[in-house]
Amino acid sequence: MKIKMKTWIKSGSPWIWLTAGSVSISMISVLGILLLIGWKGLSYFWPTPLQEWQTFDGKIIVGQLYDVQKVHDANADKKERLVIKVGNRDINGFDFINIDQDQIKTVSKPDELVVVDRVQHGKYFGKIVETSNGLELNRQQVESWVRSEKAKIDLLEQERYKLYRLLDALPKSTLSKDEILIKEKALNNEVNAISKQLSHSHLVLEDSQGSRYQLSSDNVLDIWFPNAMTVKEKVYHWLESVYEFVSEPPREANSEGGVFPAIFGTILLVLLMSVIVMPLGVIAAIYLHEYAKPNVLTRLIRIAVINLAGVPSIVYGVFGLGFFVYVVGGTLDQLFYSNELPTPTFGTPGLLWSALTLAILTLPVVIVATEEGLSRIPNSVRHGSLALGATQFETLWKIVLPMASPAIMTGLILAVARAAGEVAPLMLVGVVKLAPSLPVDSVAPYLHLDRKFMHLGYHIYDVGFQSPNVEAARPIVYATAFLLVTVIIGLNLAAIAIRNNLREKYRTLEL
Repeated sequence: MKIKMKTWIKSGSPWIWLTAGSVSISMISVLGILLLIGWKGLSYFWPTPLQEWQTFDGKIIVGQLYDVQKVHDANADKKERLVIKVGNRDINGFDFINIDQDQIKTVSKPDELVVVDRVQHGKYFGKIVETSNGLELNRQQVESWVRSEKAKIDLLEQERYKLYRLLDALPKSTLSKDEILIKEKALNNEVNAISKQLSHSHLVLEDSQGSRYQLSSDNVLDIWFPNAMTVKEKVYHWLESVYEFVSEPPREANSEGGVFPAIFGTILLVLLMSVIVMPLGVIAAIYLHEYAKPNVLTRLIRIAVINLAGVPSIVYGVFGLGFFVYVVGGTLDQLFYSNELPTPTFGTPGLLWSALTLAILTLPVVIVATEEGLSRIPNSVRHGSLALGATQFETLWKIVLPMASPAIMTGLILAVARAAGEVAPLMLVGVVKLAPSLPVDSVAPYLHLDRKFMHLGYHIYDVGFQSPNVEAARPIVYATAFLLVTVIIGLNLAAIAIRNNLREKYRTLEL
């Protein structure tokens, strides 16, 4: 038995099983974390039923069951405590209340309970008791009213945009002054007419305490009756809510609304970083491996590159702020924007400096990966090309780099994976809580590298730790974290697809 055990150990099978088990446990752990984040985040958009709790002392509570906690009372007995999300933040002054299960007399789910998603102050829970235009207080009439009011709001925004475009194009317009005034007056009249209609249209709501609340239609984003919805309607509402989350700007100090500016800023930053770091990293690796002689200086450079990979990211942020923003940006302002000083143009944190800082941060990853790829190419390939009359540069450009392109793409994948999740350096060189406009628009030069931007990683930090009500904003943190992971995976899959394509394309060169 001992001989068989020793033979089995010497065969290497235990290490194969140990490695396979470790990889399996790691994959299960990662998938478990992703499933947890996805469930916690995506379930936030599901239309949770509204419940009505009545206590033994006659108090009525309307809200959504958020959590059930096990607590100990004075007698050391376990009992359940309900955490209820009651909404109506502007009226109650809080989002949640706690109540012991033994204080509950009855629980019901009336179909007339409604959730109103508002532009300000979050969601309102209650009942509709009156409308401004005499609508019947049923679900079909109210939802139809909401759709018509949202259409008016969209039309209002379109007319305002037309007015903005008209005024913005005045210096280049070929129209006469009278024609411009006529158009401006017509647009203003249309805007005022729609605004007047919206201001006279409202709902009267009633909360669980019997207090009434008048809500104008321009403060209504959506209305739904969660207790009366079918499963199909809930799925449709969930899909619509997820779409709005990824396509709308944030509201209410980032605790409501969507994250589209943060998604856009994250992807644009990673793309700019990739455009900057790839040429620098590949050129540095080519020099170190193909041209530099193996001496003390080359070894020192390689050691420095490896050590740079271990520098804390916040140090890169301080470097980017001191060198890129203050030195380089300040110099550009003095040379090209002296008329606008002391208001800085490039001498302030922005998109360009964030991309450069992340490029310096991920540069060691690209250099090391590219050098590994270059070292795998046999020297016989280089010698054969030189023997046929090609120069060193031609050999490098036509033979070596195509064969090393999969390794270069591997370096890009690793760089993207690290850069997309970085937050600490970006807080110093360009990312902000809320950006008034996107870095890309229809105004020349279209890509504004001097603007500040939003980022998914910073959005998670801001909502999770700087929100006025962290508990209410926690689902947004999960949803944004899941979205950040999805964006990183999407960028990596795109890079992997390019790498595999290059590998197949240049496979014949390896034969």
